[in-house]
Amino acid sequence: MGVTSIAALRPLERSRLYEDLGERLGQFARESKMAPGDRFPPERELATQLRVSRTSVRQAMVVLQAQGFVDVRHGEGIFLRRMRGFGESLPKLLERRRRLPDVLEAREALEVKLAELAAARRTKDDLNAMHAALRTMEKEIRTKGLGTEGDAAFHHAVAAAARNQVLLHLIDAMADAIRETRVESLSEPGRPPRSLEAHRRILHAIESGAPSKAALAMRKHLRQVADVSLLRWQPDAPKHG
Repeated sequence: MGVTSIAALRPLERSRLYEDLGERLGQFARESKMAPGDRFPPERELATQLRVSRTSVRQAMVVLQAQGFVDVRHGEGIFLRRMRGFGESLPKLLERRRRLPDVLEAREALEVKLAELAAARRTKDDLNAMHAALRTMEKEIRTKGLGTEGDAAFHHAVAAAARNQVLLHLIDAMADAIRETRVESLSEPGRPPRSLEAHRRILHAIESGAPSKAALAMRKHLRQVADVSLLRWQPDAPKHG
């Protein structure tokens, strides 16, 4: 497929090149149905199609790499790293970046305690629900999905097993915000299989009836969830190219 057929690479007309290039390249990746690991057209070709300097393209790619969307491999090219959030406007990215830490802190405060209580109070039905959730997550990952449905089902099963209606109500009230952290984390390259293994360690501790081990396993897992490119990015790049 020729690059000229992609509407996203029509010439840029606005002045905020840093923001525009990121949005346009994200649009190009979606329209081209790119997948993580796919290579972008050469820098020179992108600059020609977008009618900007190669320096502007190079600068945008450096920022996109810092945000976790692309990998710039010298001598090889520019490769798509992840699609989640790629092409979003800068204000949206900044708002999500601002919101994530609070949600992640709240998750740790609630879910570590839920895992501890679940290890002490779980029933056979609770354990069956957790095992079923991880089978779902494993199947999703095997078929190239992120594993979000199984992940959500597992955490809900742990919360239900804790037998604390107040904590369950609080965690359910956070469902939308938690989903955002879940998708953000599982969109990290290589993250879904590691997350599945972390869930298995949590389940083993709960199944063994070891509250302190379950709490520790959940805390370690949620610290991994919090390790995302969006939070490592320092948004201080220049806005003009």
